[in-house]
Amino acid sequence: MINFDEEIQKFQPSLEVEDAEDAIYNNDVPDITDLITRILNGKNSDK
Repeated sequence: MINFDEEIQKFQPSLEVEDAEDAIYNNDVPDITDLITRILNGKNSDK
């Protein structure tokens, strides 16, 4: 039978997950609300 307390103590998160988390949280991409607001205000940052 699996001892869950023992398994949790041995758990080590994957480095790939931590790297992905950093990339996601540090990414400053506008969301759809920002894009719609820019379009409605006529402020297209690509020009």
